[in-house]
Amino acid sequence: MKPSAGITETGEFLMTQRDFTAIAGMLMAEAGISLSGNKANLVYSRLAKRLRLLGLGNFSEYCRLVESPTGAGERQNMVAALTTNVTRFYREPHHFEHLKTNILPELINRVKQGRAARLWSAACSSGQEPYSIALTLLSLLPDAVKYDIRILATDIDANMLAAGAAGIYETSLLDAVPNPLRSRWFSSPRDGRQQIADEARALVKFRRLNLIGNWPMRGTFDVIFCRNVVIYFENDTQEKIWSRITPLLAPDGALYIGHSERVSGPAEAGLRSDGITIYRPRAARREQP
Repeated sequence: MKPSAGITETGEFLMTQRDFTAIAGMLMAEAGISLSGNKANLVYSRLAKRLRLLGLGNFSEYCRLVESPTGAGERQNMVAALTTNVTRFYREPHHFEHLKTNILPELINRVKQGRAARLWSAACSSGQEPYSIALTLLSLLPDAVKYDIRILATDIDANMLAAGAAGIYETSLLDAVPNPLRSRWFSSPRDGRQQIADEARALVKFRRLNLIGNWPMRGTFDVIFCRNVVIYFENDTQEKIWSRITPLLAPDGALYIGHSERVSGPAEAGLRSDGITIYRPRAARREQP
C-alpha cells in the first residue's frame, strides 16, 4: 500500500509526517519548489527507489543521510527524483512559429553582419526544448553553426543535462518534428532511437543552473524560454524569478512562458504581450553612458 497524505506506517518503508516535512523543507531550500501535504504519495513513490538503492530501512534514515554533511550528492539525487521533467519537441508550437516569424529573421540579419545572438532555454529538462529552438533556427539558417549563435540550456538536474547533451531520443518522441527537419537533422533510426545532428548539438550548451541560486550570466539574451517551471514555486519566488529574468532580456527580445503561467510582480510593468504567453519589453532600455 502506498502512503496516505503525509504519513504511512504501512508499505515497504515507514514515512512519518516528520519525514515528509523534512523532505519538503529540503526541496524548498534546494530548489524553491513547494510540496503540499497531498504530495506524500508522489514523494514516497519517487524516493522509495532511492531507499532501495541505498539499502535504507525507512525514510527517517534517508532524511538523516541527506541532511548530513556527506549527503550533498544524495540531496541532488533527491531533488532530481522530485523534479517534474515533462517535455517534448515543439511543445506549445505557437511559440516556435512566433520565434520563426517574428524574432529569428532579424537575429539572422544581425549575425550575418558579425553580431552575436544569445538564446536561453531555462529548465530545459532532457533537451527537447533547446533543440526545438535550434531546429527552428536551422530551418532558416542551415549553416547557423558558422555564426556567433549560442543557445544556453540550463536545468537543476544533472541527469537531464547529460541526456540533453547526448541528444539521443526514442524515435516515437520525434513525431512533432517536421519531416524535412527530422530527415535532415536526425540520424537514421537504430534500435528505436535517433540522435540529433552534430550541427544542432554544437549550437546548444548544457549547463547546471538552480533558478533560485546564483546566475553566472552577465549579458542579455535575445530569446528566453522559461516555461512550465515557475508554476512549481510559491508566488513570492515566482515574482523574484521574473524580476531576475527581465533585466536579462534584450530590448527587442522575446520571453516565452508556459501556458498556465503569467508574469507577476514588478517585472510585469516592463513587459507587453506579443501573443499567447509571449512577452516583449515594453520599451527599449537606454544604454548607460
